Amino acid sequence: MTWQDEALRRCLTWQNSRYGMQQEETGKGMEEKQINELLVEGRNPVTEALRAGKPVDRVYILDGCKDGPVMTIKREAGKRNVQIKYVEKERLDRMSETGRHQGVIASVAAYEYGTVEDILRLAREKGEPPFIILLDNIEDPHNLGAIIRTANLAGAHGVIIPKNRAVGLTAVVARTSAGALNYTPVARVANLTKTIEQLKDEGLWFVCADMDGTRMYDLNMKGPIGLVIGNEGTGVGRLVKEKCDMVAAIPMKGEIDSLNASVAAGVLAYEIVRQRLW
Repeated sequence: MTWQDEALRRCLTWQNSRYGMQQEETGKGMEEKQINELLVEGRNPVTEALRAGKPVDRVYILDGCKDGPVMTIKREAGKRNVQIKYVEKERLDRMSETGRHQGVIASVAAYEYGTVEDILRLAREKGEPPFIILLDNIEDPHNLGAIIRTANLAGAHGVIIPKNRAVGLTAVVARTSAGALNYTPVARVANLTKTIEQLKDEGLWFVCADMDGTRMYDLNMKGPIGLVIGNEGTGVGRLVKEKCDMVAAIPMKGEIDSLNASVAAGVLAYEIVRQRLW
């Protein structure tokens, strides 16, 4: 099959699809200094937060603690695929705002996560080919917030982030997004490469940012597209990059050879906007 045939197949798939994807439930948090406005402390409050279905990102438990209430918390967290991190008492003490953490602290997302289906539905409602920004392990909440803001302004239908080794929707992210979180769904998935494969079946093409790629002006990024931006230090991971159809390089004229992740996302997002308009 030629690439032209594959392009036609994906476009027809996107046009005819009912977007029947299911989003995987997820949860992951950031370090204590980045989530200290979003903490639930104590065994009963954490248990109830989990049972009530609150968007718990991560549960911090005193290392070595195995009594009944803590085992209940571990069980409830396991049911909801919430990550557990075992830490020393000194760390819990530093994180605690109340001083009464009882060996357990949970970090809770500032906003509810959306789903991949929410993102695709938004594209359908607008009558537009899907435009999605996927982030491969972005760790800085300011970068995530700025990218969500750019996604909204560039007309992207949503942002997808991975469950592990990445920042979640903290208060810092919410503030940096300047309100964009109210309008742009952010979905969290357990496996980014699997999600890309599923979205390819829905007709999307994928382009990732990498300085060794093809000049972005020479790529065709029209139609249903997923833009992948990598980690601030290491870029797009190998497995994710292998799933992408194109690799885009941003022309650079200076003495340094890299851009901030949110800036790179903005540059490439608006090249996609330019191509869609013209």
